[in-house]
Amino acid sequence: QVQLVESGGGLVQPGGSLRLSCAASGFTFSSYAMSWYRQAPGKERELVAYIHSIGVITTIADSVKGRFTISRDNAKNTVYLQMNSLKPEDTAVYYCKARRGSENYWGQGTQVTVSS
Repeated sequence: QVQLVESGGGLVQPGGSLRLSCAASGFTFSSYAMSWYRQAPGKERELVAYIHSIGVITTIADSVKGRFTISRDNAKNTVYLQMNSLKPEDTAVYYCKARRGSENYWGQGTQVTVSS
């Protein structure tokens, strides 16, 4: 069955870095666009970063531009989110999503907390 498993979250001080990973299985990973979303308490889930199936096109939300980078390794069926210069407002549960046409699959999320 389809699985998306996020990892790499945790507690980090402001200005620190984390790298999130999302390992995919149960579908043809290289055929799907991948995205990272986040949801902070009391807020809507928002798109953070997007990467096309072959990694040519990426999109980064203005709020994280210059600090976050999305990448993928189709040989490892994994998408990454490198997060640098983290701020307290980046605190949220981070989710990865796979999409192809009308098919959407979500992971269970990983908590990122930025606090001193």
